[in-house]
Amino acid sequence: MSTAAEKAVVNERLAALRKGLETAGAQALLVTNPPNVRYLSRFTSPADAVVLVLPGSAVLLTDGRYTAQATEESVLPVEIVAGLDDAAVDRLAGAHLAVEADHVTLARYRTLAGRLGYDPVPLEGAFTALRLIKSDAEVAALRRAARVTDLAFAEALKMMAPGVREVEVAMRLEATMRLNGADGSAFDVIVASGPRGAMPHGAASQKPLAAGELVTLDFGAVVDGYHADMTRTVAIGEVGAEERRLYDAVLEAQVAALAAVAPGRTGREVDQVARDVLAKHGLEEYFTHSLGHGTGLVIHEEPRLSKKSDTVLQPGMIVTVEPGVYLPGFTGLRIEDLAVVTADGHEVLSKSPKEFIAL
Repeated sequence: MSTAAEKAVVNERLAALRKGLETAGAQALLVTNPPNVRYLSRFTSPADAVVLVLPGSAVLLTDGRYTAQATEESVLPVEIVAGLDDAAVDRLAGAHLAVEADHVTLARYRTLAGRLGYDPVPLEGAFTALRLIKSDAEVAALRRAARVTDLAFAEALKMMAPGVREVEVAMRLEATMRLNGADGSAFDVIVASGPRGAMPHGAASQKPLAAGELVTLDFGAVVDGYHADMTRTVAIGEVGAEERRLYDAVLEAQVAALAAVAPGRTGREVDQVARDVLAKHGLEEYFTHSLGHGTGLVIHEEPRLSKKSDTVLQPGMIVTVEPGVYLPGFTGLRIEDLAVVTADGHEVLSKSPKEFIAL
């Protein structure tokens, strides 16, 4: 995307924020949540910056460590300051300030109030609706992240064998993603083999892979700040009939739920598709989490595919579709794809094979 196009997108986001501010009775917003700072500025060290949104302008405030970096990266004008919040207050010019209610701590809020002489307006969910629909550039970044994730899976398959430790597999995944352009890993890589597969968030351990086990790999690359997410489960050699039955049931549920992703469907409806398939196989009670979630500048964001989600899917939304079953003391598995909702259905960004693989 060209700089002019980036600025146009950011200006649209700022206009939407200003409408929300007007409704809330404020004229300025102090953006402090790092993903939102990056969302408005494209600055890649957003934890050390804020964005001040004013009625007719917006500025990225950061400190002297980032003079060159911020000037090079930011779509917004940059000012180098000594104290972020004090500098923001000094630039209000009478505008009534709002803050991100779901990010500013109580201590920070009180300090700001003392500096301002009034309580800032706590603005809730200011970015939620904005970040629900991804721009073309955001989808492109997620598509690249998914591609790097696929490359890592292909490399991991080459070295997985009895005796190889889970952590070694995780290291291969992480190294491959970084060597192929990833900023880093989207989250702590999950490699869970055998009985550890019953832990949905079983981060890679020192356990060696063993013949006859299923191994679940859940990982993703971050590219240009955007987080991919994919899960594949493979077998080490020949597994038992029950493990294969579980795999086939989860794959059937995943394929059916993915096919249901389309504009107009609610998160609840898509989630139920997977549960109905697993119920048919007597496995619904072992599916202990929601079907999926949005991803973007953070790994878990809206929309949700869950029993509780009435969010209606729209083109441009990104979702994971990841049913799984987990039987403590025995095994577990999950299969997950990343998809973008399109005008007539969806596009699957994860391209790695899902058919049963025995190594």
